[in-house]
Amino acid sequence: MAKPVRLRKEHKSKTGGLTKKGRDKINRETGSNLKAPVTGKVKRGSKAAKRRKSFCARMKGVKGATSKGGKLTRKGLALKKWKCN
Repeated sequence: MAKPVRLRKEHKSKTGGLTKKGRDKINRETGSNLKAPVTGKVKRGSKAAKRRKSFCARMKGVKGATSKGGKLTRKGLALKKWKCN
């Protein structure tokens, strides 16, 4: 099993997800191809719209709360950032 990548605080975005540095680190260490989140307005049926739909469907299925103690969790922040309704 692969060793998990350790991320420092500056690699995690306060608004959910990873920063550019964080994505670059994971891509470099694991050979992945992580891309930036789809946060803007997208054309229906476009590649970005399909990517957003796929992410939202997967993230909503993840176990765990979206908020705890009145604050959004990392999951909740990510769903908000990607505009998953």
